Amino acid sequence: MGFDIDLIFRIVGVGILVSAAHYVLKNSGKEDYAFLATLGGLAIVLIWVIQLLGNFFDQVRTVFKLW
Repeated sequence: MGFDIDLIFRIVGVGILVSAAHYVLKNSGKEDYAFLATLGGLAIVLIWVIQLLGNFFDQVRTVFKLW
């Protein structure tokens, strides 16, 4: 299993969408919604990264036959 370059593009896409939403919401006076949009984008990316780290640790465990 190689490195999944698609994940990087998905993270960049979410970052662009979240930054655009944040900019629009902040300029329209909805700072609370802008913060929630940013927080939601961060949560999505963290879920993806946590799943990737889980797969990584499973592979390390398998390679070194830890359990």
